[in-house]
Amino acid sequence: MAQLTMRELLEAGVHFGHPTRKWHPNMKKYIYGARNGIHIIDLHKTVEMFEIAQRAVKDIVNSGGHILFVGTKKQARDAIKEAALRSRQYYITHRWLGGTLTNFRTIQSRVRRLKELERMIQEGELDRIPKKEAAKLRKEYEKLERNLGGIKDMPGLPSALFIVDLKEEHTAVAEANRLGITTIAIVDTNCDPDEVDYPIPGNDDAIRAIRLIAGRIAEAIIEEKQLEWQGAEVVEEIPTVEEEAPLSPEQIAEYGKMFGEEIEAESPASNPSEEVVDREWELMRRHRLEDLEEDYR
Repeated sequence: MAQLTMRELLEAGVHFGHPTRKWHPNMKKYIYGARNGIHIIDLHKTVEMFEIAQRAVKDIVNSGGHILFVGTKKQARDAIKEAALRSRQYYITHRWLGGTLTNFRTIQSRVRRLKELERMIQEGELDRIPKKEAAKLRKEYEKLERNLGGIKDMPGLPSALFIVDLKEEHTAVAEANRLGITTIAIVDTNCDPDEVDYPIPGNDDAIRAIRLIAGRIAEAIIEEKQLEWQGAEVVEEIPTVEEEAPLSPEQIAEYGKMFGEEIEAESPASNPSEEVVDREWELMRRHRLEDLEEDYR
């Protein structure tokens, strides 16, 4: 069974919430406390809610359903695409088009157009028409592929959505709730967990945190479908992305004690520098300062 350990969660910075002034009251039950003005998420709750969510995911795929992974902000894109491809599911990582679910028939017409353009390119038809017209069609193809490429083979409406950042993906959440589609999400301290069926409390801004949780959801799907896929190659694509500096072993041990876990501080592989960089707050600053938020839009 795909599991999350306390060490993995701490190393990925899953416990870092938003500044205490920017929190949602409904997240109170998932917050352990605060440190230096930052809410600390209760990782015991994260593990508990993840286990509930992954059981739901397994039930869905076992009944023949499929999952749509959604994460359109910069730091979520690669992790979401990777998880979806590994588990042979579907994804949207650039822009959620209004009506993707509620106006699915229109979206399907755009998908057919995408496939037609794809066929024309593969068969060399664009090489036999004027360059200006060919350039226009290639630009149309690139835009459609960027927005719809992750769902072009999706057989119908998804059975569930796995979402990163409820505020960023509020339209997707609203459409899914309107249609009664199951919603699973990483929910940070500034979001309302009651908006989704299966909230997983955690940092929805750190690349490592997103990759860890999305990857474990993908593993849960693979575990259930591996017999069905036996003999076939499982697609795996791991984009190269810059990740945050992890916490030091000492910091991991310190936070482990906070949650009642004895985590031994491992010795670093190389000699540490004379100046110890406070990576814990470096990670927080990179993902929490208001003047950096627009960099991820």
